[in-house]
Amino acid sequence: MTESITVIETPRLRLRTVTPDDAAFYMELVNDPSWIANIGQRNIHTLEAARAALATGPMAQFRQHGYCLYILERLSDGALVGMGGLVRRDSLPGPDIGYAVRPAYWGQGYAYEAAAAIMRHAQHVLRLPTVYGITSQKNQASINLLNKLGLHFERFSRLPPEGRETNIYRKDFRLD
Repeated sequence: MTESITVIETPRLRLRTVTPDDAAFYMELVNDPSWIANIGQRNIHTLEAARAALATGPMAQFRQHGYCLYILERLSDGALVGMGGLVRRDSLPGPDIGYAVRPAYWGQGYAYEAAAAIMRHAQHVLRLPTVYGITSQKNQASINLLNKLGLHFERFSRLPPEGRETNIYRKDFRLD
């Protein structure tokens, strides 16, 4: 059994590392129509596939880089609200911020609360010089959130593996 590690706490959320026990939640999240439309199809349809994806994705990223996509867990009742964190991709020169909130929790400020905490963590704890953001040109909610976090449009690209049309945003930090 792998224990989760609480990485960040906000007034309403705990951002913690994933464990194999999060497989059912992850499978539900990545198969939500909003995830598929905005992030892409992951073809994860069994608990075994979800566990494997968590092991080779967020769990491996945390071991390798000290950051990953975290579970967003509501402090008041332990509800799993979504995921958010930093992802290291070969197609970008630095980590990018990612987030996905389950539709039942949209419009309650959880995405911004988590993302703002992730950006502070990236700057002050991880001391990263730059954080990127990627989003579909059609995902206005994500574009608005990236702008609110202080990321600025840098360029248009098609990122692997799907080659989806993607806007790339960037924020540089002053590291004193």
